[in-house]
Amino acid sequence: MARTSTDDPLAPLAELPGVPEAVARARDAATEVHNQPVNRRGWPATAAEAALRAARSSAALDGAPLEPATAEHVSDPVLAGAVRVADERAKLLEVWRRAPLQALARVHVLAATDLVPAASHETELGRPRPGASSRLSLLADLLGGATGVAAPVLVAVVHGELLALRPFGTADGVVARAAARLTAMSTGLDPRGLSVPEVGFLRRPAEYRDAAAAFASGTPDGIARWIVHTCAEWEAGGREGLSIAAAQSG
Repeated sequence: MARTSTDDPLAPLAELPGVPEAVARARDAATEVHNQPVNRRGWPATAAEAALRAARSSAALDGAPLEPATAEHVSDPVLAGAVRVADERAKLLEVWRRAPLQALARVHVLAATDLVPAASHETELGRPRPGASSRLSLLADLLGGATGVAAPVLVAVVHGELLALRPFGTADGVVARAAARLTAMSTGLDPRGLSVPEVGFLRRPAEYRDAAAAFASGTPDGIARWIVHTCAEWEAGGREGLSIAAAQSG
């Protein structure tokens, strides 16, 4: 039976001012990237480049130096963690689809390994801080089918909720942005991971943080501002994906 607006907890968010139009633009941008000729067969190469650019930009948002991101010779611990997450994206996506909380814990292990003292790895890595588990369970319910809203709205909610909750206390920004990418891939917004919205977030960090704070306020205006902002950066991420496709075509 189709889910109705009366029993869908996110349905009201999808109708907030500016949201439907922003959602449509985000979808169109992602579709355009996937329709590029190089991405019909050569998408693994463009997806790998997109994942590395995403890792680099995500880490920089949390203070890492903006330097080339490869799996080798990464000295900054935040960037190293973001790259590890990017390298394991295929396995993470498989788990995300069936057990998002398990995948989220793994994302944190990868992202925070170099940020948590070795003696605390067993007690801190992948383990939500006290008080966070109930809200994470609600988020998992949404990912498991408790909502039928358009993918960009769910992506924005996952991203914003994890930024607001800071469930682990370390590497939470990298974790939130990785979770948003996994949600975009699993919901079909960006199934191959070809867009790079993290580049847009990095170009406007003050706007990103202000919009995230607006979402955390819980007001309709604040939530609408965040969803519209994230959709706009998925548009920008589509343009970044087009530039990757063009470079691969050349």
